Amino acid sequence: MTGTERKVFQKYYPPDYDPSKLPKAKGVKNRQFVQRVMAPYNMQCNTCHEYIYKGKKFNMRRETAEGENYLGLRLFRFYFRCPNCLAEISFKTDLENCDYQQEHGATRLFDAFKHYQEQAKKDEAEEEAEKADAMKMLEKRTKMSKKEMQAVGELEEIQELNRRNEGIDARDFVLDDKQKALFIAEKQRIEAEKDEELIRQMFFKTRADGHIIRRIEDDEDELSQEGSLGILGKRKMDEKKMMENI
Repeated sequence: MTGTERKVFQKYYPPDYDPSKLPKAKGVKNRQFVQRVMAPYNMQCNTCHEYIYKGKKFNMRRETAEGENYLGLRLFRFYFRCPNCLAEISFKTDLENCDYQQEHGATRLFDAFKHYQEQAKKDEAEEEAEKADAMKMLEKRTKMSKKEMQAVGELEEIQELNRRNEGIDARDFVLDDKQKALFIAEKQRIEAEKDEELIRQMFFKTRADGHIIRRIEDDEDELSQEGSLGILGKRKMDEKKMMENI
């Protein structure tokens, strides 16, 4: 026999062995088991207000929740004691929401992810109810269209306000009254010169020799074709007077 050889346990069963005749052990109904479990969420003890953070390990007692199940699956309840005041705290599994449900001894603290899940579930239920009711869908669409029109109106007001602000010169707020008057007069003079130049371009033109004449050559050609020499001569006189005034 070598040192690496393992021991072999042989059991003898007599020919008249009947396992049904063996006495059955009396098991306690809803027996509790002790196991090492981490706190599933942040909580606060109701007795001493001690904070118990998620992930803290405890030796908890586990039992099956009698008369409660989800789709035939059993729900479990856990018991443990507060590390500060030793008050008993219990919670159980919530298979429907893939979460845990606080029962007594502590208060569950705010959980952003849990709040998001509840809000998403609530919104989904509301959408299903609206889809089933045509009137609710119509009301929702009407409210959405009103909000869109209101948003477009507000956007147009902001754009109009921005256009007005673009026309405001910062120098109007820094210059004194005298400087403002000079600045406004200079601006008016420049605008008047621009207007005169625009009028001159529209009604007059400069010939090759540098003389400025009125744009009436087309009218003169038409009048010459009609033979209205008297009217043409009068127009030439008016043109001559205008040139002298310039």
